[in-house]
Amino acid sequence: MKQTKLFGMLLSVVLVLGLAACGETEGNSAGSSGAASSQTAEPAAYSIAALKGPTAMGLVKLMKDAENGEDLANDYTFSLAASPDEVSPKLIQGDLDMACVPANLAAVLYQKTEGQIVTLAVNTLGVLYIVEKGNAVQSLDDLKGMTIVSAGKGASPEQALRYLLDKNGENLDGDMIVDWKSEHSESVAALASGAATVALLPQPFVTVAQTKIEGLRVALNLNEEWNKLADDGSGLITGVIVARKDVVEENPGAVKAFLKEYAESVDWVNENVSEAAELIGSYGIVDAAVAEKALPACNIVCITGGEMKEKLSGYLAALLEQNPQSVGGALPEDAFYFGA
Repeated sequence: MKQTKLFGMLLSVVLVLGLAACGETEGNSAGSSGAASSQTAEPAAYSIAALKGPTAMGLVKLMKDAENGEDLANDYTFSLAASPDEVSPKLIQGDLDMACVPANLAAVLYQKTEGQIVTLAVNTLGVLYIVEKGNAVQSLDDLKGMTIVSAGKGASPEQALRYLLDKNGENLDGDMIVDWKSEHSESVAALASGAATVALLPQPFVTVAQTKIEGLRVALNLNEEWNKLADDGSGLITGVIVARKDVVEENPGAVKAFLKEYAESVDWVNENVSEAAELIGSYGIVDAAVAEKALPACNIVCITGGEMKEKLSGYLAALLEQNPQSVGGALPEDAFYFGA
């Protein structure tokens, strides 16, 4: 009886010591990871630029929250630019921490800075559409023999259309005529005057054109056409948000916190179109009335991690095939993709 009692007491002591040891180990583990987390997730101050257009639309809720002094993970200062040429030098020189830029420009900047640019997320999928005053165009095949007006020669509109036609067994240079304009507004004017009946336009210019031209319809959504023809998991991508590599390395936890708040802003914009359009108009990104009609077709997203890498790397590979210089002459390495 005494032996049984003694054994029970010893067993209790062993269990208590074992649990204490486990608790100490877990506590140290949690403590160290908590310490690491607190080190990497300290609130940061970020200066972020976006281009007026779809790539800025998903940010507006976060912009407003920052302006109103809401309780956010970081301190954000936002600025808007009309052209990537205004943004790139500031990013490279360190005057900006992050920027929303065209997807191919991100790759160019990565090569130009020898890997000092990191892509955080895809923020806009394809926004290119074939529009027509009529009903002749029902598929890519129907573009044969036609004259199309478009801006963006040498840029993503030409590269995307050329890639899709190649995949479809057609040739942009031989099967149709493209009347290249210097600006999308010129294409809209050509449609309005009757000088053209088919155009390649991005949003929100599609919506602007439809408000001015009776009977103008969306004939083809190039985002959908890409998804039909590409079998590599890639996507037609308009814009991404990038950061300087040193900014990411200094505080990856704060960057992740930003991406969480960015994703929440994107969700809010997509779910509250009327309110979002008012904010978009108030920031001078796009007229509010145009924004409300265009938003559902602007494909605003916040895609991160492995999915971002799959879609973006495939898109850049397609551009490399069409024009190597459009992505800086080579594909970015894995370090280009944050969290992938």
